[in-house]
Amino acid sequence: MLSEIQTQRLNEFIDVFIEYPLMTTILNDFERLRTGQKLAGEKQCMLLTGDTGCGKSSVINHYKNKHPACHIDGVYHHPVLVSRIPSRPTLESTIAQLLSDLGQVGAAKRKLKRNDANLTDSLITNLKSCGTELIIINEFQELVESNQGKKRNEIANRLKYLNEEAGIPIVLVGMPWAEQIAEEPQWSSRLMVRRFIPYFKLSKDLTLFVRVLMGLATRMPFRDKPRLQEQDIVYALFAVSKGCFRTLKYFLNEAVKQALMYGSETLTKQHLSAAFEVFYPGIEDPFKLSVDEITACEVESYSVYHTDSSSDNEAHNRTRFTEKMPINQLLKK
Repeated sequence: MLSEIQTQRLNEFIDVFIEYPLMTTILNDFERLRTGQKLAGEKQCMLLTGDTGCGKSSVINHYKNKHPACHIDGVYHHPVLVSRIPSRPTLESTIAQLLSDLGQVGAAKRKLKRNDANLTDSLITNLKSCGTELIIINEFQELVESNQGKKRNEIANRLKYLNEEAGIPIVLVGMPWAEQIAEEPQWSSRLMVRRFIPYFKLSKDLTLFVRVLMGLATRMPFRDKPRLQEQDIVYALFAVSKGCFRTLKYFLNEAVKQALMYGSETLTKQHLSAAFEVFYPGIEDPFKLSVDEITACEVESYSVYHTDSSSDNEAHNRTRFTEKMPINQLLKK
């Protein structure tokens, strides 16, 4: 069992945000949009997409935490509103979700007693009174998946109206097929900034993956920082994660827990092996293999959603990865 202090240290690592060049660019995008809210003219918007586990939520939460909601002189300030498209969204539920995330729970609960125009007016009034400077709407692919034709256009038009009338930039965030919103005439010219967060690929940028590992190592709660940049550890961690940041982070969270449980002064391959046994019992452990023996795969194509398919199974094509191959072969792709 972990002590209270060990639990605190582990939680600090679990919550860590690692900033690398693309993430810095996205954070700068958010900042530019937010500060631009005070300027005259139309407010630019942004589209941020990426496959499951790429780090979209991490960068959003990091920026939100830098600009938290607070009370100043008795006035409630909510500079960065992070919301989401509800599952099976309607126009009313979407606006009500924004109101709820803004802290207006009472107004959101009364949504069924009010028409969508009144809800929108209430939202705009509250956004202005709260000094909201940026709206980030996550899970935007729900709009593409759940609403075709009229309903989809209604919500897209209302968000455009919100952008114009409240004078607040909006960031739309979602899976790769959220890009279909850019095909909507009312949004195509509005989305001046478009970013995609890819998985790490050894064949494209081994150095970036190593830099991220070193960043994670420096934030681990040990006196002696682990050398995750060692070649065998780099290759084994890539084999485990397939380049997906969320998988990598979940795995390292468990490895750090293993090291803390045994009072270790640093994280070693033994702790990485123990974590591997937790998640993948009975599978060959890459942390016990030589560099030449480690095999891995990387992303080949990202997930796709076909709106014209007749069933959910046919509509969703999941992320595809290459066949497993020796790391040295993968590097030469």
